[in-house]
Amino acid sequence: METGQGHDRVSAADFIRGFANWRMQAARRPVVVTHHGKDAHVLISLDDYRRMGWAGEGEASRAALRESQILLLESVRDALILVDRERRIVAINPAAADMLEVTAASLIGQPLCAALPTIETTLIFHHILRMIDHRERFSGDLPSLLRPGQWIHADLVPLPVGGAIILRDVSEAIAALEASDARAAALRAIDADGGIGHACISLREAVEYANEALAAMLGVADDAIRRVKFSALLSVGRRAAFGEALEAVLRGGKPVRIESELVARDGATVPVALAIAERRNAYFSDGAVVIVTRR
Repeated sequence: METGQGHDRVSAADFIRGFANWRMQAARRPVVVTHHGKDAHVLISLDDYRRMGWAGEGEASRAALRESQILLLESVRDALILVDRERRIVAINPAAADMLEVTAASLIGQPLCAALPTIETTLIFHHILRMIDHRERFSGDLPSLLRPGQWIHADLVPLPVGGAIILRDVSEAIAALEASDARAAALRAIDADGGIGHACISLREAVEYANEALAAMLGVADDAIRRVKFSALLSVGRRAAFGEALEAVLRGGKPVRIESELVARDGATVPVALAIAERRNAYFSDGAVVIVTRR
C-alpha cells in the first residue's frame, strides 16, 4: 500500500482481497485503487461524495431557481413591488414600472414614499406598515393613488425581505359593477312606478321574469307567463315584427322601440310600446329586457 497526501493508494488485487478494511479506511480519507500501477478509481465516503457532487449540483439548482424567480417576476402581468423593512424598493417588475410611468432601474433603492409621493396620505400605506411591522396580509379594492377615477386591487404579502405590493387596475370591473347597480336601481324604480311593465327574456324569447305591472296588463299572475315565448303574449299580427326587432337587437346591440299589442287573458288587445335592449354578461348575450308601456 502507498500513502499519499490526503489519501491511500492500493492495487486492485489487494483492494479486492481486503475490501472490508479499505471500506473502513475510505470512511476517514479517500482510497485510490490502481490498475497496472496507474490510478483507476477512488473510494470515498458517502458524506464526501455528497459534499463534492451534490454541493455543486445544489449551487447550480439555486442559481437556476434565482434566474427562474427573476423571469417570473418580470412576466407577471400585475404590478409587483418588493420593499425592504425600511420601505425601500428592492425590486420592481416591468408592469409596475409601466403603471408608475418610470424606469425600473430609477426606482431600485428609492424609498417607497419618494416613488409614490402621495402614498402616505392613503389607506394602503397603513396596511403596508402593518405588513412590514406585523407581517399582516391585506387584499382589497382601493381608489388609485396614481390617477383620478382609477381603482386598484391591492394584495400585500409579507416576505423575509420586507413585503410584496401587488397592484392590478380594476377600474373597468368597478365601472361595470356600478353600471349593473344602476341598471338594477332603474328596474326597481320602474317596478315602483307601477304602470310600466318589464320582462327579462332568453335568447329563445322565453320569459324568465315579468313584473307585476306587465302581469296586470295581461290579467294573469306573473308565474303564469314564465317560460312562455314573449311573442305568444302579442296579437298574431304583431309577432313577426317583434321577432325581427329582437333579432336586430341581438345582432347589432342597439335598443329598438316598436309599437305592438298585448293579448289579455279575456281576449282584449292592449296597445303598447315595446322597448327592447340586449342583456349581456362578461362573455356573451344573455337575452333581452323588454319594457312595456301603454299607448
